[in-house]
Amino acid sequence: MAAVPGGRRSGSAAGAHFFCTAGRGLEPFLMREVRSRLAATQVEYISGKVFFTTCSDLNMLKKLKSAERLFLLIKKQLPLNVSSVSKGKIFNEMQKLTNDDPESWLNAISIWKNLLELDAKKIKLSQKNANSLKRKVGENDIIAKKLKTEQMQEIQENKECQLEKQIEEETLEQGNFTTKRDKSQEELQNDVAEAVDTHNQNDLTFRVSCRCSGAIAKTFTAQEVGRVIGIALMKQFGWKADLRNPNLEIFIHLSDIYSVVGIPVFRVPLASRAYIKTAGLRSTIAWAMASLAEIKAGAVVLDPMCGLGTILLEAAKEWPDVYYVGADVSDSQLLGACDNLKAAGLKDKIELLKVSVIELPLPSESVDIIISDIPFGKKFKLGKDIKHIIQEMERVLCVGGTIVLLLSEDHHRRLKGCEESSVPLNSKGSRTDKPGSTECLNPEEKAAISEPVSSSFAASNQECLDRMPPFGSLVPVECYRVSLGKTDALIYKYKKSHSPGQ
Repeated sequence: MAAVPGGRRSGSAAGAHFFCTAGRGLEPFLMREVRSRLAATQVEYISGKVFFTTCSDLNMLKKLKSAERLFLLIKKQLPLNVSSVSKGKIFNEMQKLTNDDPESWLNAISIWKNLLELDAKKIKLSQKNANSLKRKVGENDIIAKKLKTEQMQEIQENKECQLEKQIEEETLEQGNFTTKRDKSQEELQNDVAEAVDTHNQNDLTFRVSCRCSGAIAKTFTAQEVGRVIGIALMKQFGWKADLRNPNLEIFIHLSDIYSVVGIPVFRVPLASRAYIKTAGLRSTIAWAMASLAEIKAGAVVLDPMCGLGTILLEAAKEWPDVYYVGADVSDSQLLGACDNLKAAGLKDKIELLKVSVIELPLPSESVDIIISDIPFGKKFKLGKDIKHIIQEMERVLCVGGTIVLLLSEDHHRRLKGCEESSVPLNSKGSRTDKPGSTECLNPEEKAAISEPVSSSFAASNQECLDRMPPFGSLVPVECYRVSLGKTDALIYKYKKSHSPGQ
């Protein structure tokens, strides 16, 4: 098995190797995000995963919004051959994931420890600085009261020299306090470095989490793979298995396209937002839609079918200096949205209205950006109303404004049928300026895509865009096919080219 570079470098100068899992279709959004947010290099993707190298710390890695989970990469290599060999030989190949290159495992473990311990150190320092500041403020209050008392005494007793001496002594004490604080920070850093160097590898407890797909899933269960890898790790490194509360989790995904091994960096998935009380639309999809909208400070952003407010929450967390408005006809949805806003501390940032999407109480061309998940499924039967919904959005959107919509396949078909004549898309309007998800990939990265399904996603996105005619003054400029779990949907981005009637 030929190995692809991954997890072999130890360090901070070159950066550490990571990968994130992502919902199908969100890979281009994640690639853009790791480049812009983490200054990542060596960025490439396969279906459902994005690989990259970065020097960023955990605080920055936690900020990824379009990823499901984050892993430190140990190995990424070609798939196991299960077509014409015995189970015993395949087990031997699995064991080689640990036995053939133990250095990559030890390097990854070292980086993992460094990341966690440096993060813990920063938290301790932050808490210590906060306590020091609080203590210093208290000391200053005492000093201020003391000085005031002495000043009163000196006014009465005319002892000005004594006051000057007191001030001089207190200034010296504050200088000594600062010196001691800086020294304690330096000592803590040394302690952390020593802990990393002296930690015994044999003290680690671990468990293996496996995912198998394709031909290998027909041959082996995830439990069988986990057992083989677990035994190999115990023999190779002397680690102890602990299925309930291990120090370390090893994640393995074996498919027909690749074999990937990594360490989950966080126990809680990145997609599980702590600031969302009641989940509605998947947070990663909501963030991706908001990122497409090109939100600028001072803009007016509307979600006319806001539901529980997930899209507005994701947008307001990322782009705070904006006026956000959410509208819905459902009392229960608005109550849920209100609870979410309170929990996220954004109640004053987002205004909620109980109105119908086809009768918005807003002046024409008064909104800069509209972002909305158009409801679909058995519970929502919009039918031909989709045309009236988009027309009302078009009315309130200013010229040059942006609409980003999440549409079902049925919505897509109905919107295509709304135009009596399909106007060919010109190059300025849609096809060449913003070529859907392929925009995210430079020529070198296109060569790195190793899974044909991913390429078919890009082709499918462009095909959807090509088939979608303008809707009135709304010109489609980008399209992404994304997975919502059991079903797929389309994220469409429109630009308003002119006022209706012109």
